[in-house]
Amino acid sequence: MEEKDNEEIIKQTLQKIYGISPLDLYILFHLKKANVDYGKSIASILEMPIDVITDELDKLEKIGLIERHQGSAIKRSEAKFKLAEEVRKHHTYYKLTRETCLSIRRLIKNYNNLNEYFKSLTGYDNTLKLLIFLRKAENEHAGTILKVFGLDMDSTINLLEKLEKLGLIIPVKEKIIKAKHRKAKPKEETRTHHTYYRITRLTEMILRYSEVS
Repeated sequence: MEEKDNEEIIKQTLQKIYGISPLDLYILFHLKKANVDYGKSIASILEMPIDVITDELDKLEKIGLIERHQGSAIKRSEAKFKLAEEVRKHHTYYKLTRETCLSIRRLIKNYNNLNEYFKSLTGYDNTLKLLIFLRKAENEHAGTILKVFGLDMDSTINLLEKLEKLGLIIPVKEKIIKAKHRKAKPKEETRTHHTYYRITRLTEMILRYSEVS
């Protein structure tokens, strides 16, 4: 009975997670790995302003996906990214709720569940596969992507625009790309007559913390 209840809780929580932003998803992944952490630590890893992360932590707390850590001190056994045996709390620390922890475990370990999240953002069935491809390729343009994934040009451009707005990819600014940075179609060097894309640090960290890539 308890196992059945857990499955229903996980299912409900996953539906809630499918509605959050990629930044919020990373924060949940980070807290799963760190166990307990605070805004400045998360912001430093993503190289983002602390205010942005603080706002997202408040939002995640309000919708019940994370909660504040109680107590005046934190042991290293609780906060895995801390080096000291015990630290006094000068910041607000957060952790995943039990329900979120169970659900994030599913996303981290299950390709289909994580792909379902990205599909809910873009409407494209192979969004996760595309992000993994770009991670390995490092830099690539729409022409190669459409050939690899069997898409037409309009669908490819539309998908890339969605991923850029979501903060998952960015256009490459370099005029020349060396072979070591274009691994899907290596040449000694490539002049960027097309718009090339690469994944953002946010995407890199999401994929790095998952076990499906």
